[in-house]
Amino acid sequence: MSTSARLRHALTDRLTEEGALTEPDWRSAVMAVPRELFTGSYFMPVTGSVPTSYRPVREGEPGWLEGAYSDETLITQLDGRVRPDDVTEGTVAGSPSSSSTLPSLVLRMWQQLGAEAGHRVLEIGTGTGYSTALGAHCLGDANLTSVEYDPVVGGAAAAALKAAGFAPRLIIGDGLRGDPDGGRFDRLIATCSVRYIPLPWLHQVQPGGRILVTLSGWSYANALALLDVTGPGEATGRFLPGYTSFMIARPHDRPPRAMLALLPGDERPSQIDPAKLDDWTGGWVAQLAAPSAERMGAGAEQILWDVSTGSQARTAPTSQGGWTVVQRGPVRLWDRVEGAVQCWQAADEPHQERFGITVSAAGQRVWLGTEDGPGWDLPI
Repeated sequence: MSTSARLRHALTDRLTEEGALTEPDWRSAVMAVPRELFTGSYFMPVTGSVPTSYRPVREGEPGWLEGAYSDETLITQLDGRVRPDDVTEGTVAGSPSSSSTLPSLVLRMWQQLGAEAGHRVLEIGTGTGYSTALGAHCLGDANLTSVEYDPVVGGAAAAALKAAGFAPRLIIGDGLRGDPDGGRFDRLIATCSVRYIPLPWLHQVQPGGRILVTLSGWSYANALALLDVTGPGEATGRFLPGYTSFMIARPHDRPPRAMLALLPGDERPSQIDPAKLDDWTGGWVAQLAAPSAERMGAGAEQILWDVSTGSQARTAPTSQGGWTVVQRGPVRLWDRVEGAVQCWQAADEPHQERFGITVSAAGQRVWLGTEDGPGWDLPI
């Protein structure tokens, strides 16, 4: 048995034992698809570096193959342009812009999607092509269409898929527009996050179909939603257990902005502990309330900055054990966040799986508990 096959066996066994891999067809896919073909080179973060810097790991180097079969996300591009082979020596800083997502998450999502033999599936975000290869193995090349925004990333994925023996339909373009030929699909799976459900998806996935996507925003809080399409442009769904995050789709990312200058404003006591925004769901609830705000800081010292209006909010601890907030601008960011977090606290601070989403021509609304419960409109 080759080293690659042995490592595929070990990864399959590990994911099965951990509960990430439960269905025989997907076990077979992991055994069959050589992940190293899709991660010829990748970046690893340098431990303790602030800001985070990365070192390239190249094919054939010690630890390269073992890294390819780790249950880890392997970063393959920084800042939308820098790839591992571009770094000739030392380390490099940057923001991850493409990666091979950790296999346990990829496989959980494929299984949560509920795609079956004969289903036509649209994948948004080809990335390295590893997830695409798993899907093609289980569903067949003819049933899978995958869209990649970045032509360089998409070209590398196409070469890797061909080398692995797969030939799904591949498209270079804006995945938020769906299939440019207007195809009809039974399932849609996204390996990027979005601020709201793109309208083309809701018309290309036929009624009775499903959409699995991570909702995020400019504070980069994430929640995985599974929606049932109920009619053209309409869907309803729930958020799923666990902690899923993806890079935000580039057309949905925040616009460029100047350096933040903290300015004077109106000060008052905060009615919530600002550290609640560090909680996985607490930060997401705050993002629902202030969807155009970027969040910085941590603990008692949070900073919110609304990229679209310039509005600001910042908190600080007091010597009496409480907190103050200073707000400035046309949007009272902390008022909105405070109200949303208090609503969440009144429900005993549930995880995201207690939330749902309804999509119609009137808008897109995330709600807590039941559809007629408290809720927040997505920025569409």
